[in-house]
Amino acid sequence: MLKTIREDIAAVFERDPAVKNRLEVLTCYPGMRAIWVHRLSHKIYRAGWPVLARFVAGIGRFISGVEIHPGATIGRRFFIDHGMGIVIGETAEIGDDVTLYHGVTLGGTTWNKGKRHPTLRDGVVVGAGAKVLGPIEIGKNARVGSNSVVTKPVPEGATVTGIPGRILSNEKGKREALQATHGFDMYGVTEEMPDPVARSVRALADQNLAMQQKIDAMAVQLCKLDPSFCDQQIPDIDQDAFKGLEGGK
Repeated sequence: MLKTIREDIAAVFERDPAVKNRLEVLTCYPGMRAIWVHRLSHKIYRAGWPVLARFVAGIGRFISGVEIHPGATIGRRFFIDHGMGIVIGETAEIGDDVTLYHGVTLGGTTWNKGKRHPTLRDGVVVGAGAKVLGPIEIGKNARVGSNSVVTKPVPEGATVTGIPGRILSNEKGKREALQATHGFDMYGVTEEMPDPVARSVRALADQNLAMQQKIDAMAVQLCKLDPSFCDQQIPDIDQDAFKGLEGGK
């Protein structure tokens, strides 16, 4: 039990840059209280005392603002950030290292008994206000965007956003190339984003990447003709110029 609590605290330090010390986690994080009360209520539920388990779960809801049915199965290092308004249904299954933000619902879409709530595999992150509904599976390390409504399975490593949830196109290779070229990701913007400024920035970033790749190819050929050309170096981008562009806690 003590080892599990230590893991929970370590998970907070890993995923929340606002945390200052262990005492703060123990006394001021409602998500932690919700998880610890759930572990107790889940054991009571599995022992065949469902009413008592629901009563204990109700205490957890009162002190944390998080409603977790005692029948839900939750893995290790589960992190609830902020917590208020989270609802996790009876047959929900949550793997290890999962993160939920406030307002998330892991709900059902039927009144029939049996499996009716989602399964979240290891490493899943669900953004604030998202609704994941039905007996669907969210694959390992998948991401669910804030305020999304997801009713279909999400494959491993994918990102889903919108209402209804749609899987974003895979731009991993392009983003990695931008990271290698500029030293930072151009705000993580995608084609699906409606913000015209973000789309413009993305278009400029893509054009700059294409030009850089073209210049690199030309440089290779010029070096073959004149080796002294290779001695001319382009100055590195000043990383300090981009400080303050990323938000944080």
